[in-house]
Amino acid sequence: MSVVAQDRSGADYCASLVRGSDFERYASTLFVAQDQDQDIRRTLLALFAFNIEIARIREQITQPLAGEIRLQWWADLLAGTSHGDAAGNPVAAELLQAIDRHALPRELLGGLIDAHRFDLYDEPMQTMQELEAYLEGTASALFRLASRVLTGTAQPDDDLMRHSGLAFGLTRIVEALPRHASRGQIYLPVDELDRANVAAQDVLAGKSTPELKALLRELAIQARQHLTLTLEHLSRDRTPVRTALLLLALLDRKLQRISSASFDPFEVRRPAANLAVLWTLWRASRREPFRA
Repeated sequence: MSVVAQDRSGADYCASLVRGSDFERYASTLFVAQDQDQDIRRTLLALFAFNIEIARIREQITQPLAGEIRLQWWADLLAGTSHGDAAGNPVAAELLQAIDRHALPRELLGGLIDAHRFDLYDEPMQTMQELEAYLEGTASALFRLASRVLTGTAQPDDDLMRHSGLAFGLTRIVEALPRHASRGQIYLPVDELDRANVAAQDVLAGKSTPELKALLRELAIQARQHLTLTLEHLSRDRTPVRTALLLLALLDRKLQRISSASFDPFEVRRPAANLAVLWTLWRASRREPFRA
């Protein structure tokens, strides 16, 4: 295989991985402005593919040590001390090219790896501050990286990235409750469970209680507050950072569902149809000012 063909193959692999595993983020890359360098979309897909690789490790292992070894391989890759051949891993090869092309901060990518170490173990989140730190290290970090790629700005607005990540992350934490509980994990903070009189064993058993539903509605309110602050900022911002945060347009309907009286947190739902996701993002991309 020629170098050019191998290079294209890596990009195609990342695109296929993101499309199949995180269609919402894949769809958001389709709205990169046509007059922008097409390398930008490739870079975003490399970042999102990297995120998938490290976020799904828990589902591919039976012992935390195996997960630690996989995460350490990625950490060594970023540090330039990997003992494996990055060229043999299409996501790794694409990520390294993305870092070089856009001067992406390796420490931010390394922080993403460190945050996902929590996923390997069954210990629950202890406090809301701990959960927010996790979301800032994951969802907010991805928004920061995407914003840097799209705008070329080394330091995107920190408050904007924080609120965006918390809005998006809190919503996904609630959505992922059935999956987390099925593998013996609780991302809902222990102090919040205690305050709401929710028993951890009920959550792990998939038992939907009025107390749990009330707690999830509170989290939805918090997510909406972060979303509102983000949208207020974006209504005044005409830079390409809007494209990096286009995913937030999908949150309104999700938060409405979580807040409804009929919401069952353990009902496993099929993801929204791809066409519905694309339609929502397309409408949001054309609205002036930006709205979800």
